Amino acid sequence: MTSLALRRRVLLQRRWERMAARLRGWVRGSEVAVVGLAVLVGAAVGLLAWGMGAAAHGLQRLLYGLEPHLRLSAATRLPDELVLLVPVLGGLALAGLNHLIARWRPKRPIDPIEANALHGGRLSLTDGAVVGAQTVLSNGVGASVGLEAGYTQVGGGIASRLGRACSLRRGDLRILVGAGTAAAIGAAFNAPLTGAFYAFELVIGTYSIAALFPVVASAVSGVLVARLLQAGTYVVETAAPGVVDPGYYPLALLLGALCGLSGILLMRGVGTTETLLTRFIPSVPLRLMLGGLAVGGLALISPVALSAGHGALHLAFMTEAPAWPVLVLLLVKAAASIVSLGSGFRGGLFFASLLIGALGGKLFAGVLAMLSPPGPDPLILTIIGMSAFGAAVIGAPLSMTFLALETTGSLAVAGPVLAAVAVSGLIVRRLFGYSFATWRFHLRGEAIRSAHDIGWVNDLTVGSLMRRAVPTAPAALDLAAFRQRFPLGAATRVVILGEGGRYAGIVSVPEAHAAPPETALEGLLHLTDRVLLPSMNASVAMAAFEAAEAEAMAVVDGPARRVIGLLTEAHLLRRYGEEVEKRRREESGIASG
Repeated sequence: MTSLALRRRVLLQRRWERMAARLRGWVRGSEVAVVGLAVLVGAAVGLLAWGMGAAAHGLQRLLYGLEPHLRLSAATRLPDELVLLVPVLGGLALAGLNHLIARWRPKRPIDPIEANALHGGRLSLTDGAVVGAQTVLSNGVGASVGLEAGYTQVGGGIASRLGRACSLRRGDLRILVGAGTAAAIGAAFNAPLTGAFYAFELVIGTYSIAALFPVVASAVSGVLVARLLQAGTYVVETAAPGVVDPGYYPLALLLGALCGLSGILLMRGVGTTETLLTRFIPSVPLRLMLGGLAVGGLALISPVALSAGHGALHLAFMTEAPAWPVLVLLLVKAAASIVSLGSGFRGGLFFASLLIGALGGKLFAGVLAMLSPPGPDPLILTIIGMSAFGAAVIGAPLSMTFLALETTGSLAVAGPVLAAVAVSGLIVRRLFGYSFATWRFHLRGEAIRSAHDIGWVNDLTVGSLMRRAVPTAPAALDLAAFRQRFPLGAATRVVILGEGGRYAGIVSVPEAHAAPPETALEGLLHLTDRVLLPSMNASVAMAAFEAAEAEAMAVVDGPARRVIGLLTEAHLLRRYGEEVEKRRREESGIASG
């Protein structure tokens, strides 16, 4: 290449870099540009939701010999050998896939809720591919898990990747990740309002006017693409009465309470099963194969145990059945979901919770009909149970209310549904404190209860705030020598070091000068067993100051207790307040756009 051609190439590259920089600057400063990005994200997510749904259903058709229009959970003529064998071999295949993924990418995938809470919306697109593949395989072999976890992971990953390519601010990036998950849920259920409020309640953690436009735009574009492709992933649409008797409100409150308590049992059941299986069956392939065998055994009782349950939910809405058979179906589906997730199959409880709730509402109506014939309308209680149980497990009451509204098109039903989800959500919040997603974080040791942005608090560590130049003195020093070394006004406090330079405590200089001459330095030590670690975040450090009732604390490097700095409570509170104000200004800047 000649020098002239090389120079032209360099000039062209610089021109593109300048144009890209201008574009990124425009996107960062324009609310309209963020909405445009959200539309692109929604369209991409709608396309991928269609692809993942088609892949999972195609795998089911291949493995179980299903007809194209038939859903696995509604198939009643499946060969028993396939029902038992396919989930077992599917568990083995998933174990092999997990092994390959672990060798290629040993890092654990980050969930969109976790990304927005701890990492400012930074989410890997590779994680989306990993979780998507695991979810499609798990659902495709018949494990009782939904595809929604894969949809939201992919949606959040696409949004985060595009947002970081445009150098979005932290707040904008979090909103765009929420928009990606809104498109995923909207496309999955043909319900844009459900998707939007799922994002507000679970992924963004709050509702704001600034977030409304990109989230709704993404949800709508995702739904439109899914409809255009006839994705067929949405929940069954059913007609509900245009007028609902006020007598359904007390029933809705009672059903909501039962759903809340049952949701807690289901979530705890998943955690307990996972713990017990991990303890007694250390082999991951064996655990997955036994989980698949258990799901297959339950499917011999009823195919409702297989896959997410789209076909079974359709039947739950469209058919009537006595209470006891409905109870059997409910227990079979709940057990299959617990075993599937507890044994290691990948997916979520979103759709399973809707099906379990719908069966619970139908069971509730059946019991009332037995006690006082003819009983209430089972369709209304089925819709209420679906929404209330979904709110208990998923932790998104408004999202579940809009799902009922978009499913039925009935404003009259939305009233008792809202009452039920409020009671259900309140019971879970007060007695349990977690949704299923945050419960899984808790089991992993993550202190995440919502998607509120606490990542910046974790970045504000003691190590970054402490003062490294610390006045120190050996513990063997006598009081007179201490006074001579540290006269009044020279320092406020001195860290005392014991044998081997280990932290021994803190001495107040004014107190040392006021003490009687015969006082030993050891008798003036404070906070001998109270220290800070450099990895502590601001929130933990403030709690430590409050517990110690101290104005300053030494920072040590760990077990060796070598002093590496000193942090005052006043400096910590000031820096924390500055960061809070900075976040408030950023959010105001997003709102003003």
